[in-house]
Amino acid sequence: MFDPIVIYVVCIVFVATLIRSALGFGEALVAVPLLAICIPITVAAPLAVLISVLVAAVVLVQDWRRVELRSAAGLIFSSLPGIPAGVLLLTRGNEHIVKSILGVSIVGFSFYALTTRTTRRLSDNHYGWLLGCGLLSGILGGAYGMNGPPLAIYGALSGWSPQRFRATLQGYFLPASLVGLICYAAAGLWSPVLTHYFLLSLPAIAVAVLLGGAINQRMSGHDFTRLIYFSLIAVGSVLLTQAITR
Repeated sequence: MFDPIVIYVVCIVFVATLIRSALGFGEALVAVPLLAICIPITVAAPLAVLISVLVAAVVLVQDWRRVELRSAAGLIFSSLPGIPAGVLLLTRGNEHIVKSILGVSIVGFSFYALTTRTTRRLSDNHYGWLLGCGLLSGILGGAYGMNGPPLAIYGALSGWSPQRFRATLQGYFLPASLVGLICYAAAGLWSPVLTHYFLLSLPAIAVAVLLGGAINQRMSGHDFTRLIYFSLIAVGSVLLTQAITR
């Protein structure tokens, strides 16, 4: 007889991995909150990070030639000073105010990008946007584990193809998630239960990565950019809901 908790965990992992594999980001707001309903957050968060490492590694093995190396490296290094700032924000800031501002900003920017008649594209080596998005990503990652939205905005404004977008973001997420995983292990959060859920989820992860990759390959540039902004509106809406209801 199947354990209903295991079935639930595997289903959530499948959906989150499918989103990550198809879009390149966005699984964090699906995986951790929904997993934490049935398993402890001390297992849910490390499990999500462990899966992030695996998915990023698989995508990079497949598509490493499509990674924008300078952009990925710039985003990684510019995010580093933002991580401790994010931790400080988490411990001393007003979570409701911060999430409200972030939610309104993300939703507003995405609506503007979707409704404006002129398609904005960043020029080559636009270091201001690169450093700003990287720094904000580090702050959001350190505070709430949500590195994705600033990275998605930078990728959308850069006009990357869906395949390049997906690959480049994994070039960021792999080292960032590895650091997070090491921190969880150092804190004693790598448990037999974590390994158990991860191993049971591997078949679902494999199917989701293949299916998400096939979806990504079929996307066109314009439609994909619109989908990214709609996804960001969903992320911003979740942040606003959390700020209002918690």
